[in-house]
Amino acid sequence: MNAEYKAAVAGLLMASAITSSSHAYEFGYPGAAQKPGVVVGAAAAAPPPGLYGFTQLLTYQAKLGGPGAPNVGGAQTGLKADLAAQGFLYVPGWTFFGATYDVVAVLPFVSESVGSPFNAAPAGMHNAFFANELSWRLGDSGFFVKAGLGIYAPTGTQQGPAGLSNVGNPWWTFQPNLVFSYLKDGWNVTANVFQEINTANSITNYRSGDILHAEFAATKRIGKWTIGPVAYYAGQVTNDRSSAFYNFAINVNRYDVWGVGGLVGYDFGPVSVNVWGTQELSSTASGGTAGPPGFDSAIAPKGFSIFAQLNYRIWAPDEPAAPVMPRLHK
Repeated sequence: MNAEYKAAVAGLLMASAITSSSHAYEFGYPGAAQKPGVVVGAAAAAPPPGLYGFTQLLTYQAKLGGPGAPNVGGAQTGLKADLAAQGFLYVPGWTFFGATYDVVAVLPFVSESVGSPFNAAPAGMHNAFFANELSWRLGDSGFFVKAGLGIYAPTGTQQGPAGLSNVGNPWWTFQPNLVFSYLKDGWNVTANVFQEINTANSITNYRSGDILHAEFAATKRIGKWTIGPVAYYAGQVTNDRSSAFYNFAINVNRYDVWGVGGLVGYDFGPVSVNVWGTQELSSTASGGTAGPPGFDSAIAPKGFSIFAQLNYRIWAPDEPAAPVMPRLHK
């Protein structure tokens, strides 16, 4: 595979994780189905036909902040989350409207812990993710555009009266996305924009607001190495819709988070490995559920993440055999 397709495979993952204890959505929901930073550098180009695998590990460590953050003995509440996800990317070789089609499936597993005064440690399978994507190559310019629709199915581990006492969510999340990439001369400059659109909780009928994500990368391949900066933004952009389960009260906690970091990768040939880290420079929360007069209960985490991803090709169509020239006998 050439460099641009290597970049596409290395970036094509849609693993998701619950890694926040912010109540930007329904009470007990961590605020987003997909961890910000998961798809930085996920290029808009599609790899050659075949079946590809990717395995991702992630750790997120943070402190709870915001006007409503608890303070126990002068210390901020800590939060830690770990993710292991197995994903598959299949490119059947089909084209639609001049674009290459691919499908993605991911099974993520999450373990997280929140310190005092919450003292919770849920763990289990997060909602499974599936996506259909179309990728356009714009001539020989080096520019690619991808459009896709991802879906988180409510297959995760669910517990509690609202179904939110563990890491699964009892609703569907639809995720339309648009990706722009410049892939030429070893460069991968990519902007990935997508939005989480939730259906109502099947138990409480509370509908959490939408989250907008924007993730950026500008990496350069030098020999077998890849290196460059990455960044992301995530924030709530629509209001929640409450239900009789909560006496129609809305938890209006809003948050905005910005993170920056760097990526380094190495291509071993049969497999490639990428590692990237991000530090959240800004994480703000406001508009929490009203308490005493003048009190804002909004909470948002602020911390750092380390991602590691292994990419490999599982199967590809056989290469065509070289033609055998007939021998001529006199």
